[in-house]
Amino acid sequence: MAKHKTSKILVPEYEGITSFQKGQAARLFKRVVDEDQILIVNKQNKPQNVIISYERYLRLKSQGIDLCCATGGDEE
Repeated sequence: MAKHKTSKILVPEYEGITSFQKGQAARLFKRVVDEDQILIVNKQNKPQNVIISYERYLRLKSQGIDLCCATGGDEE
């Protein structure tokens, strides 16, 4: 289980969708959990998805951030 450090500033990592198509999903998911990473998945050089660990999701939710129902102004 990844340990949470409040003083650590996280910079999201970027990964192309090709890595998932080449069977690297398990390795990427493990890295997200083990290193408490934020992974942004690009498709055609444009951000498409954000992957976070379930533990990070629960921490955000406990802080009052509800990602399931959140809406932003970035919709096209």
